[in-house]
Amino acid sequence: MTEQEIQKLLEGVRRGRVSAAQAVERLRRLPFEDLGFAKIDHHRSLRQGYAEVIYAPGKRPEQVASIVRGMNRNQHNILITRADRKLYRRVKRLARAARFHELSGVISIRKNKKILGKGLILVVSAGTSDIPVAEEALVTAEMLGNRVEALYDVGVAGIHRLMRHHEKLSAARVIICVAGMEGALPSVVGGLVSVPVIAVPTSVGYGASLQGLAALLAMLNSCASNVAVVNIDNGFGAGCLASVINRL
Repeated sequence: MTEQEIQKLLEGVRRGRVSAAQAVERLRRLPFEDLGFAKIDHHRSLRQGYAEVIYAPGKRPEQVASIVRGMNRNQHNILITRADRKLYRRVKRLARAARFHELSGVISIRKNKKILGKGLILVVSAGTSDIPVAEEALVTAEMLGNRVEALYDVGVAGIHRLMRHHEKLSAARVIICVAGMEGALPSVVGGLVSVPVIAVPTSVGYGASLQGLAALLAMLNSCASNVAVVNIDNGFGAGCLASVINRL
């Protein structure tokens, strides 16, 4: 339940359009709703400006469905990460607005398309193999109320591909830079712009990349001082952080 929804509810009580009992029933689930196996944090949108996100791995389909059913009573957007098409079909029966983003494995239920971010979030990937993580970041940032664009396959192996888009890089307020292998791209991008660059290492690469550890360490050691780093394959975390920065 958003702050605006609570204000509208209380105004309805004041004007006599909503009874006290009805208002209590609407507010009963704040700050959280206890399902036994999960506690839905309905208060999060009031504290942080965006709703709780559902991480699908490790949850049974019926558990995810119960959480979606509880969250679907409110008017905020719902995001389910690391899902599959089978889970999507189940969620679709509960929410007709549900959409499955094949590349990232994200299920989105978009109810509010209001833009809250002040500028553009640009999601940049080094290679095509990094796109699934980049898409997770893109969909997350978009669902949190931002204008988002993508720039894919512009890694350092062909640096001229990146330089061709200098104007787009300069127009962004926040940049999410996704790369595997040696993880060099965020340092290059950071040296070209004056805005925050959120680096996302991916587990893409041959043996010595160590499932993304090489990229993670390279990004943590970046000499570009405007680069910050999230965990390996954490497109969701990058999208959230970019959104917070873009609202400041």
